[in-house]
Amino acid sequence: MTDASALFQPYRMGELELPTRIVMAPMTRSFSPGGVPGADVAAYYRRRAENAVGLILTEGTTIDRPGASFDARVPNFHEPEALEGWRRVVEEVHAAGGKIAPQLWHVGLARRPGTGPHPDAPSDSPSGLLPNGKQVGEPMSDEAVADTIAAFARAARAAVDVGFDAVELHGAHGYLIDQFFSGDMNRRGGAYGGDMIGRTAFAREIIRACRAEMPAAMPLILRFSQWKQQDYEAKLARTPDELEAFLGALSDAGVDVFHASTRRFWIPEFEGSDLNLAGWTKKLTGKPTITVGSVGLNSDFLGAFMGENSAASSLDGLLARLEAGEFDLVAVGRALLADPEWAAKVRDGRFEALSDFDAGALKKLA
Repeated sequence: MTDASALFQPYRMGELELPTRIVMAPMTRSFSPGGVPGADVAAYYRRRAENAVGLILTEGTTIDRPGASFDARVPNFHEPEALEGWRRVVEEVHAAGGKIAPQLWHVGLARRPGTGPHPDAPSDSPSGLLPNGKQVGEPMSDEAVADTIAAFARAARAAVDVGFDAVELHGAHGYLIDQFFSGDMNRRGGAYGGDMIGRTAFAREIIRACRAEMPAAMPLILRFSQWKQQDYEAKLARTPDELEAFLGALSDAGVDVFHASTRRFWIPEFEGSDLNLAGWTKKLTGKPTITVGSVGLNSDFLGAFMGENSAASSLDGLLARLEAGEFDLVAVGRALLADPEWAAKVRDGRFEALSDFDAGALKKLA
């Protein structure tokens, strides 16, 4: 019988004590009309906290920039009514014994013109370029960049005021922060462009600005990825040395925890080593890492958006990596989306009760 006890050891992240190593991955839900999370959203998160999830990372919640969101039903993180809704979420999660962090988000050029709660607003981007080099907009002005950095900082302050336990910045998957990382999408000169390290300047300023608004012991998490929605084979860093330089700049700016997003956690990041992206990140930075990518399922999430289901799969490989210290925490997405009791079932050894993923779960807030 599989021994999953490694997933249920407490973990200290700075001064934040997590009851288990299981993290709920951020997943866009679009169940917040007008950008305001309601009682149903609070209950959705509470159900996971009641069932052995140690840390909940909320769905992406957008900062105070007109072009930050592509969907008026995605929650925002800046208007009083929305922040009051988030306060209710935090209270429900805490009442169930869980911990929670908002994922602060700006979608950048992933937003099509004319969409979102402010359809007339331009879509922010470093250079107005798609990954294929097509010019579809104007580069952000230095004033717009500064305003965006300040908006992230205000959101971090709001997270403190509302009572969240940590903050995550969404720097992955081809959204705005990741667009600044990209040599294909960021052709700027000056302070926010240039070589790979120069292209981290926007993120570094956001990290420092957020850190300044947060208590020193409150963890700041950065989610990053090599892949992008527009290019699943994209690589920010093609060698361990490049990854070390990239992550080192962000670590020095104030990142406490790296959330290394991959589509399949078991895929090695570089030739010659079995370490995945989270494993390399921990090795190179010494910082705590979160792994993610098809945990508990046999295929990645992309098919789910086309209506494909996914079968439950063994956790043995994941547990072996966790027990070896390759990474510290494990983020679970679709398995927890479909079944709020997934973590409790694993804890109790009820593996036969783990169900396959039904893509219909994407359409429900269960």
